[in-house]
Amino acid sequence: MNTMKMVVMGLLLALLPASLMANEGRTEAISPTDRLYFKNQIAAIDDLAGRHFGRQLNGQKGNDFAVMQRLLDDKIVGPEDVRSLQAMGVVLGTLLQSQYSLKWVIYVDRVGRSRSLQLLGFDRDVIFPTTQISRRAQVGLQVNVASVYAELEQSIIDIRKNPPF
Repeated sequence: MNTMKMVVMGLLLALLPASLMANEGRTEAISPTDRLYFKNQIAAIDDLAGRHFGRQLNGQKGNDFAVMQRLLDDKIVGPEDVRSLQAMGVVLGTLLQSQYSLKWVIYVDRVGRSRSLQLLGFDRDVIFPTTQISRRAQVGLQVNVASVYAELEQSIIDIRKNPPF
């Protein structure tokens, strides 16, 4: 496959909607190991921000968006740093979780196991905040953290407007 086709495919994957009807998969409760993973991911971004800017994450959208955007813009976190990019997705997910009363679950399908957020009362609908920043950065797109969050928010609103029953 030539490079151009790979780039186009990557862009298409990065722009897929954040929501998915879970027709092929199932959800499972998160484990204590998953909870520790979330805590460590948030701490890693908090540590980077503290070391480089003297700022911390505080659970407030405006602050946390600005911290993550600066980490990206100043190239402290680059497209090759998938772990940190996905940690930023965990931060976004945690903000969404508190604002929209979502719960972290594990979505399991033929591709594997993914950490996702489930809308309460919508057992088959999940969003995948963890990979939203990393997928964009890895294909060379300029990431706007606030815009990624807004897209995830819109997915939640759309799911709630159009229940599957």
